[in-house]
Amino acid sequence: MTQPRRPAMIRTAVLAASATGALVLSGCAGAAGPADGGQDQTDTKEFSISFGPANDEKTGYEILAEQYMQENPDVTITMNPLPGETYPQAIRTQLQAGNASDLFVAAPGTGQPYSLVPLAEAGLISPLDGAAADVIPAGSDDLFVVDGEVYGQALSVAFVANIFNTTPGVEYPADLAGLLDQCAAAQAEGRSFFVIAGAVPINTGIMAQSIAATRVYAEDPDWNDKRAAGEVSFADSEGWQDTLETVLALDEAGCFQAGAEGAGFDAITNGLTQGTSLGMFGPSGTASEINAAAGGHASFVVEAFPVETEGDARFGLASSTYAYALSADSKNKVAALKFLDWMAEPEQTARFAEIEGDLPVSGIDDLDLADSVFAPVEDILKSGSYAPLPNATWPNAAVYDALGMGVQGLLTGQRTVDQVLADMDAAWGE
Repeated sequence: MTQPRRPAMIRTAVLAASATGALVLSGCAGAAGPADGGQDQTDTKEFSISFGPANDEKTGYEILAEQYMQENPDVTITMNPLPGETYPQAIRTQLQAGNASDLFVAAPGTGQPYSLVPLAEAGLISPLDGAAADVIPAGSDDLFVVDGEVYGQALSVAFVANIFNTTPGVEYPADLAGLLDQCAAAQAEGRSFFVIAGAVPINTGIMAQSIAATRVYAEDPDWNDKRAAGEVSFADSEGWQDTLETVLALDEAGCFQAGAEGAGFDAITNGLTQGTSLGMFGPSGTASEINAAAGGHASFVVEAFPVETEGDARFGLASSTYAYALSADSKNKVAALKFLDWMAEPEQTARFAEIEGDLPVSGIDDLDLADSVFAPVEDILKSGSYAPLPNATWPNAAVYDALGMGVQGLLTGQRTVDQVLADMDAAWGE
């Protein structure tokens, strides 16, 4: 599997985004139209797409849009970038106001403000056609389907865990004890093992989920289903207790950079590119992006968070983290749906995944990952020892907010583990 030759989009949950480098080729999205999937519309030969760019480099969204226009010169696509840190809220606001782009990047499932299921239930997005159903990753129907209709088109599969720089010659630890030792050694050399944006809940939340992979979901992949049924709770879960206690252990051992609790996304960018930190928490596409940006001066790979005790089974998180959705108020549905059909073709799904440094939405078992950034987790991927992102099926965005802000509170000493877990249970019931 080859890797991208240019930086891909650094995900919203990882680095700061800006609104620069946009491909803008025509006017913005039109006013409200019928929410019928486009059957009563004509082909306007134009539509718009919203996404969150991270820098001046073109994203997979832009590159594939350009290719589509080259193959269909009578079609005009407008790329409407939005700042990444406020992207979920901005999209929701635009949809409610009826002025969102025709297509926009959404999150599968239920757990975020721009997640597909609540948007579909609110009537803010339109169902898609059969091509979108064909690219739903195995076992992920609940993240895309509402009342038998598909409301999002998966774009790629990301492995969410640790992005680690192998260049300094530090061996990635196998268990928590080894990690804490490595943190102390890195600190003695004037650097940190991890760099986090401790003041940004989406980053502290992704860190906690990465740790929970081995503390919660390796033991019980169906834990979310049991929580939904009222059979378990965050507060009574030993795995979630261990997850947040691990965050405190990492902080106490000096695993994070100085001032981590007040840091923003720029700390991640600076720490990794300047070599003052070895790794970060986030989706797999970031490894390829940073490798490209480093110009051969670093070698980042994808790693699973270390198990708690030596001998425990390795486990990870892998799922489709982004999808295209179609605004219910779009006046350009026919043109947008034709583009989605094209995006669902194998050539386009493979190219998008390669550009973004992710895995394609299907065929992972057939990939040779030995020479890719995924080599350290190939065994996890090929054996199916992974679960989707936990918050993808949490009932609302408030649960993830409670986790991310709760971890912030742990780092500042303003919250306890028990308080954070109680907040998450309370949010679940809202």
